[in-house]
Amino acid sequence: MPRIDRPEAQERDDVVATIDAWGARELKRGESLVAIERIQVTDGSASHRWLMRFRGEEKEFITLWLTFHQRTLHFETQFMPSPEANQVDVLTYLLRKNAHLIQMSFAFGPENAIYLVGRIPASQVDDDELDRIAGCSLLYVDEFFPTAMSLGFPDIYRRRSKRN
Repeated sequence: MPRIDRPEAQERDDVVATIDAWGARELKRGESLVAIERIQVTDGSASHRWLMRFRGEEKEFITLWLTFHQRTLHFETQFMPSPEANQVDVLTYLLRKNAHLIQMSFAFGPENAIYLVGRIPASQVDDDELDRIAGCSLLYVDEFFPTAMSLGFPDIYRRRSKRN
């Protein structure tokens, strides 16, 4: 398929408009997105940043950060703090799960916390891709968080009871 390059400013404006509209629709639907905020970037590290807070099952809230860089959209969510126990077991578990994730992977972030991260070209940002990013973030946290936390914090972590 031929690729049509858009000017960088037009691509940025399209991505911003798409994310803003998608977030407003999801917030209005009221299913899992409970808050969205566009963060002003003043340090020159990115052009736009959004913080989206979703209701989770295993974690009360799952926060997804979207950061638009020059021609890519970076996304991340803090998965868990740095494990206090069984670090090798936790990291082995998560590295094995990386092979099954779609366009995301577990990685270290600030303070050695574990994050789910990914990046896509700006040209791929549309409603379907935003649905996938948000859906996978929620799915992966709810699916892998209990085991990782049970391994990393065996004395203090207890699974949440299922909601009715």
